[in-house]
Amino acid sequence: MRFTRALSAAVLLLGLAATPAAADSSPSASPSDDGGAPTEAGTSFRTATEFEQGQQATANGSAGDYLYWSFPADAGQRPTVEATVKLPETHAAQTWRVDVYDGLRRRQACQYGAQSRTADAGASSVELACVLRTVRAWSEPWANDPLPGTYYVRLTAVNVPTADLGVPVSTEVRVGSKDVGGAAAVDGSLAEPLVPGIAVTSGGDEGEDAGDSEDRGAVLSAIEPEDGWSSGWWSDRWVWTGIGAVLAALAGIGGYALTRGSGRPSRVPPTV
Repeated sequence: MRFTRALSAAVLLLGLAATPAAADSSPSASPSDDGGAPTEAGTSFRTATEFEQGQQATANGSAGDYLYWSFPADAGQRPTVEATVKLPETHAAQTWRVDVYDGLRRRQACQYGAQSRTADAGASSVELACVLRTVRAWSEPWANDPLPGTYYVRLTAVNVPTADLGVPVSTEVRVGSKDVGGAAAVDGSLAEPLVPGIAVTSGGDEGEDAGDSEDRGAVLSAIEPEDGWSSGWWSDRWVWTGIGAVLAALAGIGGYALTRGSGRPSRVPPTV
């Protein structure tokens, strides 16, 4: 009996020790732990590799593959996505394209930039760019305006000749933003940014035990702006509104001082 109990306890401890190892072996699309730029790309929206604005993500792939990355963009920012594809020495003409999708996986149009380009036969590289519209803090449900949250970058070659399918390529993706400020400010804000997993994480707080909430929260995206997500109500528009109000008050006081004259006229009749 003692031997049987000892054997059962050993099997139980072995199983508990193996559980975290199995969980750690699951694939992850988050950036590297050392904070460096990622060196691989995902193959779908769900496996898109996360990276921060200002970093340069790199990945090796093949002509015909779909390469996915994701990055955070907050209200008031105008993101610019740039991609460089380095091609082998020998290849036919290839057309490469970069597309950007928001947190609802809606394709966002580019204001300007070479979103699609054709590399002539023998060209060493091709460069692409896409300047998005300014991210708004809030929008109508029917509108297709960019909203705060995660944005996906998809890079692929279209109409690849059969002979070039599978040809190895190396890619570089960079994202930067211009802070537009109060010029693009709107009244209102989203309850939560459009980030993968934010809905199940918020719903996990209602009527669920702590362990289940932690399991659901594991799908939450690990990237966000350096200063956190903005609340949506503050912008430099309030500063300029205050300055305008002060200038208007000073103008009113000055106008009154110039037009009031020297006071009421005297009622004493003039002497003859």
